[in-house]
Amino acid sequence: MIFETPDLVFLGFSLLKAMAVAGVVLVMVPGSVTAERRLSAWIQDRHGPNRVGIPFTNIRIFGLGQGLADAMKFLLKEQFVPASVNKLYFNLAPILAMVPALVTVAVIPFAPGFDLRPLAGLLAEPLHWTDATVQAFQISGVVANLDIGLLFVFAVISLSVYGIVLAGWASNSKYPFLGGIRSSAQIISYEIAMGASVVPVFLVTQQLNLGKIVEYQIQNGWLALPQLGGGLVGILSGLCLAFSFLVFLVAAFAETNRLPFDLPEAETELVGGYHTEYSGMRFALFFLGEYAAMISASAIMVTVFLGGWSLPFPWFNALPMPETVLGFALPSWLAGQAMPWWFGFVSVGVFLAKILVFIGFFIVIRWTIPRFKYDQLMNLGWKFFIPAAFINIFLVAALVLVKG
Repeated sequence: MIFETPDLVFLGFSLLKAMAVAGVVLVMVPGSVTAERRLSAWIQDRHGPNRVGIPFTNIRIFGLGQGLADAMKFLLKEQFVPASVNKLYFNLAPILAMVPALVTVAVIPFAPGFDLRPLAGLLAEPLHWTDATVQAFQISGVVANLDIGLLFVFAVISLSVYGIVLAGWASNSKYPFLGGIRSSAQIISYEIAMGASVVPVFLVTQQLNLGKIVEYQIQNGWLALPQLGGGLVGILSGLCLAFSFLVFLVAAFAETNRLPFDLPEAETELVGGYHTEYSGMRFALFFLGEYAAMISASAIMVTVFLGGWSLPFPWFNALPMPETVLGFALPSWLAGQAMPWWFGFVSVGVFLAKILVFIGFFIVIRWTIPRFKYDQLMNLGWKFFIPAAFINIFLVAALVLVKG
């Protein structure tokens, strides 16, 4: 029986997780676009999309079909390629802009794990449980559990700029070229600050595995929230880590080319920047890549600084489940359970809810803060965030040394 072959069960669950994670990201992208249109309309006191609904009916569902309509438009639009472009790199650039965001989420833990042994009871024939079979049905809440997950994230994120630079160069046009040059300078500038902002996290947690960083926060509190315990050293460490979170948040705006850091595609200056010459599905890939990068950046911040799938309630993170919660006794089928089979799915919901909060924050900032001038963007990165991030590293290192 195939379910009694642990290697095949592990491979099957791994493929299922990979497809589920990629599917969730791809579904969240059009959802984020629709949410941005609705929020921007609310901020600007206008209606926004409110007519697109179910085809051939009068059901409008508040314009939630706008994302589907946009997808159909991109798929059916003409794939125009200017005669003067370098066709190989012109076609490769949109792919390079989209793929890194999808690869990044492979190492991000979205749940503590799933114990699916109860679901095995639904099979027609009972399984012969061995240690290997039990381990195969207790699957982890991450697609690829890497011990250097944090380094892997930064290695992959740095590849996204190549798509933009190639698009600017291969288009053989001045506006895309200027957009590509701006993007390379901007991402190099803020990648340094972003990388320096997570060094204090490594110094405090002594981990590069993202799952173990989440476990540290479950035991010691979220890193983005200053801790009041641990005396003066603990308070100062908490403040330094909260500042690291602030640096990472600002750098994430610059890395994803979101306002007020969208200088590579500034419409008022560069028409459309690096994607000026693109249309149809090629333009859609750049469009999807920006929102996918926003989702993956939100997932990274949630994991590294906001406890990942956990909640700041001891009873939620305590496994086995406690006997009582907030004074109320849990039923016998739940109290004392090592990990109920549904607990992993609840944790996924918590993780996604945190990501949605960050996406909403990205959207609100875009429609409330004007675009920086380019000299302001460079000065902010090189003269403030990079020096401040390195000073923060030395402070955290000193505090860790004092704490012993």
